[in-house]
Amino acid sequence: MENKNSTESSEEIVKQRGIVSNQLTEDGITNECLGKDHIGVDIISVKPEELYQAISTLRGYGFNYLQCQGGYDEGPGKCLVSFYHLISLDDFQGINKTKEIRVKVFLNRDSDLSVPSLYKIFKGSDWQERETYDMFGINFADHPNPTRLLMPEDWRGWPLRKDYIQPDFYELQDAY
Repeated sequence: MENKNSTESSEEIVKQRGIVSNQLTEDGITNECLGKDHIGVDIISVKPEELYQAISTLRGYGFNYLQCQGGYDEGPGKCLVSFYHLISLDDFQGINKTKEIRVKVFLNRDSDLSVPSLYKIFKGSDWQERETYDMFGINFADHPNPTRLLMPEDWRGWPLRKDYIQPDFYELQDAY
């Protein structure tokens, strides 16, 4: 009887995880299903060291367009998150065939804030990763041009972090 219950509970877990999360697990990529967002898109979480392999595999599944990459801060003392929204269009005329998946990487702000760059998979990630670096300080390993995008090169800190303290200074302007 206990074996039947454990089999049923593992079947329930498989159903709750979603098709893409289960397929990634079968392909040997550790991930965690975070449920669905407000419009029903599956959200999965992967560890930073598994991100490149997970995204490569998702591209093989047909998620061939990186619609958005960005970051956010969960709050002081909490994680920084790098997120990816991938879509696939089986038929550009049939919007009903659009597939979407969201992938998140949670980074402990007190440790290594580095994830692999997806530039080799999606060239469009170039400026998106630079902006995430510029605003949150998340480093993208192997990025071809890891420089600030919005802030001056000598800017200190990461302006969109919730624990960011704005510098108290005034620029002196030349009066002409």
